[in-house]
Amino acid sequence: MRQLLAKIGYLAGMLWLISVISFLAIHAAPHSFFSAGELNPNMTPQALEHLARIYGLDKPLWEQYLSWMVALLTFDFGLSFVTGKKVIVEIQERIGITLFLNTLTLFATFALALWLGIKAALSPNSTTDKRIKTLSLISFAMPSFYLAIVLILLFGVYLEWTPIAGLHSIDIDANNPWLYYIDMAWHLLLPLSVMIFVSIGSMTLYVRSLAIDIAKSDYLFLAKARNLPPQKIIRFYIIPNLLPPIVTLLGLSLPALIGGSVILEKIFAIDGMGNLFFTSAMSRDYPVIMGILIITAFLTLLGNMLSDMVLMRLNPFFKQSKQR
Repeated sequence: MRQLLAKIGYLAGMLWLISVISFLAIHAAPHSFFSAGELNPNMTPQALEHLARIYGLDKPLWEQYLSWMVALLTFDFGLSFVTGKKVIVEIQERIGITLFLNTLTLFATFALALWLGIKAALSPNSTTDKRIKTLSLISFAMPSFYLAIVLILLFGVYLEWTPIAGLHSIDIDANNPWLYYIDMAWHLLLPLSVMIFVSIGSMTLYVRSLAIDIAKSDYLFLAKARNLPPQKIIRFYIIPNLLPPIVTLLGLSLPALIGGSVILEKIFAIDGMGNLFFTSAMSRDYPVIMGILIITAFLTLLGNMLSDMVLMRLNPFFKQSKQR
């Protein structure tokens, strides 16, 4: 219980620090949404001052921050400069697909990297090992936006096998759930493939390196001396010793996944939180940007906290080290 309260306190402190840095960084950026000519070149300075007064931007910076933090405690992120809608409503409409994409990518990357890494480690320097290492290095070096464009041109434009944008076809029947979700899965095939491929390389190499070290251990040598089947050796000796470091790596990879979805959602025209962030950044819609930054930071810190809790269950020595 004490550790849980300490982690919640740490999460709250980090969120506050992130909010301060983000708030100052955004307000230090050149120009603003209410700069002359940004909204409408025909707007008078008096009209711009009136808009700034409505949104509270005429107050001192510290007073703006305090007002924003007080509203934040009630999950009120303010109003969008562009649409006039509540920021929390706009985020709620788009966060679902972003979480779905990132969660599915995380689990698929974990499963594939575990399988490929162990497969390569069990036969080091073999043809299979060299192929897996080559594939992993290509994945590690591949920019996500470049791969996305290549796949769109190949499968969407030239071969016309897959859709290239959006979540649903124009003529899809929304009243038929079966066809509706099959069409959605077909639209997400390319973006999910890109996200999984660019994420799998580093983790596969990491799993391979750990599995090779485990294969040299004494307990694995004794397991092989007992003539245990390879499946049992992998299940009861290799995987349990791989899980703690991999869980740690998964927690650390959350920011990269969420950040990468911003580019891919824009390329594939997916109306998710990443696309909303990109559009808001281009239009200098500061309340939406701040709301997305805080929610993303919260999800990242929450993911790291959950990975620590899972790690405590998997590795009792980790729990003891935390208590010291």
